[in-house]
Amino acid sequence: MNRQEIIKSCIEMGNTPFYLFDLDRFRERIQKIKSILGEKVSLCYAMKANPFLILPALEEVDRLEVCSPGEFSICKEHQIPMENIVLSGVYKEEKDVENVLRYGNGRGVYTVESLGQFQLLEREARKYNLCISVLLRLTSGNQFGMDEQMIRELIRERETFPHVKILGLQYYSGTQKKRKKVLEEEILRLDVLLKDLREQYDFHAEELEYGPGFYVSYFQKEEEEQVTEAMEDFRGLLEGMEFSGKITLEIGRYLAAECGVYVTRIVDVKENQGQRYGIADGGIHHLNYYGQTMAMKVPWYMQLDGETGEEKQEGKESPVTICGALCTVSDVLVKNLPLKGNILGDFLVFERAGAYSVTEGIYLFLSRDLPAICFNSREKGIELIRDIIPSSQLNMRRRNRK
Repeated sequence: MNRQEIIKSCIEMGNTPFYLFDLDRFRERIQKIKSILGEKVSLCYAMKANPFLILPALEEVDRLEVCSPGEFSICKEHQIPMENIVLSGVYKEEKDVENVLRYGNGRGVYTVESLGQFQLLEREARKYNLCISVLLRLTSGNQFGMDEQMIRELIRERETFPHVKILGLQYYSGTQKKRKKVLEEEILRLDVLLKDLREQYDFHAEELEYGPGFYVSYFQKEEEEQVTEAMEDFRGLLEGMEFSGKITLEIGRYLAAECGVYVTRIVDVKENQGQRYGIADGGIHHLNYYGQTMAMKVPWYMQLDGETGEEKQEGKESPVTICGALCTVSDVLVKNLPLKGNILGDFLVFERAGAYSVTEGIYLFLSRDLPAICFNSREKGIELIRDIIPSSQLNMRRRNRK
């Protein structure tokens, strides 16, 4: 089946709204990136982008970045080996570190965001007579990570912490970087710092984990991303580094965004003061595009006929403002979306929704249902991974039952 037929089959399986993630497309994108960057670069999938994709991700990448106790619980449920986990996160609690140490017996990698975290990891590792591997996170000028002075102090005093082995550095400064110059400046900064740590403190870093924050094109009037060109340029930057240790790229959005669509149905149509509106059964609690501005930008989308499920080809095209089911004026998906013919009952397929929307929305607002989630792959076909879930059960006081 082609992509449109797959979406149509999912519509026939149950109610909207839902997400559909194409696992083959996800794997193929990772494979393409790996083939261009070469064997010297390993990939770490940031599971916060889409935790439902961790198993297919691990078929292609070396690690998962885990940033919360909840994300770790998901990995534990799937029996992900600790060797495939980088435990990150700006806040690490003692009981959660203990849980991870017991699960992995000291294996895996831990990021360090502060002096307090470093001391906590040393203390907990000593308690279990373990030696754990850590990456010191360098701040980009916000609440995450540590400044260079603190990193230098920890490396200078590293021999006094026998239960923590510093592997190297971790750095991430943000997402959706469109200019090569930004990446070039960050790579140079890291290379200079690693060289300085080697010369000043005889510290030979084994690994640099870097989150490049590659750009994903979400809107139709934006410049399309050119994966091959972008990865070849980035490979050139890495090859120009003096650092010769392991380089791990921590990527989430760039791997996952393209593989997903969000499907919602137009359930009501009206015109108020000359403005045509379509009310969808989804909304901003399910779909969130990074960089959207007051719903003015038009994302990549398809309009499917409500009766046939086929892409709508005929009918007069007119602008329609698509709003969601939430009782707030903020619930506007797209303003003046060009749609054809009679739109009542039609389906809107919003593309490049594979990253973040599935977990980032304000899901509990107004106790609306959580959308269904489907997978598709050549191996297994269409799978219902999660059915629609009522969120009302999370928004009510528990009744005392005798």
